[in-house]
Amino acid sequence: MTAAPSRRELVATLADARDKPVLVLGDVMLDHYLLGEVGRISPEAPVPVVRVRTERHTAGGAGNVARNLASLGARPFLLSAVGDDDAGRMLATLLEVGGVEAVLAREAGRPTTIKTRIIAQQQQVVRVDRESEAGLTERGQALLVETLRRVVPEMAAVVVSDYAKGVISAAVMRALAAVLAACPKRPMVLVDPKPANRDLYAGADLLTPNLKEAGEMSGQHGAARLDVIKAGLALFRLCRCRHLCITLGAEGIALFRSPGDVTHIPTVAQRVFDVTGAGDSVMAALACGLAAGRDVLTACVLANWCAGLAVSQVGAAAVTHEELAETLTRARPTRLESWLDAAATESQPFVQEAGDASD
Repeated sequence: MTAAPSRRELVATLADARDKPVLVLGDVMLDHYLLGEVGRISPEAPVPVVRVRTERHTAGGAGNVARNLASLGARPFLLSAVGDDDAGRMLATLLEVGGVEAVLAREAGRPTTIKTRIIAQQQQVVRVDRESEAGLTERGQALLVETLRRVVPEMAAVVVSDYAKGVISAAVMRALAAVLAACPKRPMVLVDPKPANRDLYAGADLLTPNLKEAGEMSGQHGAARLDVIKAGLALFRLCRCRHLCITLGAEGIALFRSPGDVTHIPTVAQRVFDVTGAGDSVMAALACGLAAGRDVLTACVLANWCAGLAVSQVGAAAVTHEELAETLTRARPTRLESWLDAAATESQPFVQEAGDASD
């Protein structure tokens, strides 16, 4: 049985991640929240009437990963694209106020992605999306490639946050691979994938799909332990990644350090109010752990504790360094389980919910 990192090791990892430079490359979006109460059903249609009490905007998608990194104490650099519109300008301001340095390609012919969530009594009533999935212009891609060449050699880790909204493309990923190959000290590369772009992630150090995405990418569907293992092994063959982390929603994380080494890390969440953006919190904590020079198991255990805090808050919340450090100082020892020993006899479904609620 693999030994879990101690509380002291986890606290030290979080401390060592302070000010570590981490690049976030991917699709940024504006998260718009309308929060209120439902007191009646509309006379116009059988739908609830939400009386709005509060409205707020935050950086979402890759912007939420960067926001979480800054909140955890790292030094994020965001590389993305927005529309030449008010939403894009608002995003730039939010990122600056949040301590995130960013280069945003402004694309006049596409809107900034906006996701409006209407929430009543801490429950999401509906979500409205405004977006384009078209690829970037040549000018936009050129800015991304030029910036990659400039900043990647300075980074402790690189996060590819792919929401399939046009930023992550074959040309951009080829440029990233070329820059990484030339780095004297190559940073670790983490990829939060989308199934449509599976073939772009070859050679990633850590691939982090949720269960639904892992099934779509591998062709191996199912919620039983053996199904998860089959999906993971297929992804090693298809994506040629170094490590694999499949998030299982309420059941925690399945970490594949290699095809022959699979460890289950159970969830630590005590209450779940909102899973919006939880995957972004996981990515940020994983990047902090790897940027601090720790092994992938330590990074995953740290991320699991961070996710437990994120889902206990409403909206895409950024867990703070202080919140996570305090939680870790009183954390229960993490009980890890090796999955391969009993895999052949496991067929009972155990995953309750593992969908991606961050897109």
